[in-house]
Amino acid sequence: MHQFQSAPTAQQEAVYTELLRTPSMSVGTYVIPAGADDPQCPHTEDEVYVILGGRGVLRTEHGDGVAEPGVALFVPAGERHRFVEVTETLSMYVVFAPAEGTRAVPATRGER
Repeated sequence: MHQFQSAPTAQQEAVYTELLRTPSMSVGTYVIPAGADDPQCPHTEDEVYVILGGRGVLRTEHGDGVAEPGVALFVPAGERHRFVEVTETLSMYVVFAPAEGTRAVPATRGER
């Protein structure tokens, strides 16, 4: 058995920390301080957020979900989403399947 844990830090911006990566999935923690912007772009993998603490709203193309402790929120690959109205610092586990970035299309020569 392996245990992975990240240390809490004082911050003013959203911070994602990957804790575990295998080809089929990756797991990390994501912390968004109250009032901070969530700079996410759509991901190429399905994503689940498990809210551990705080309060906010997950805004997606298909509607809003309340982010509060004990809630799991699913976002399918490619869907625009971000956390808004973060009134209490949000802390959560994030699970990507397959691992984050594995479905990304590499840039071709001359692209960035």
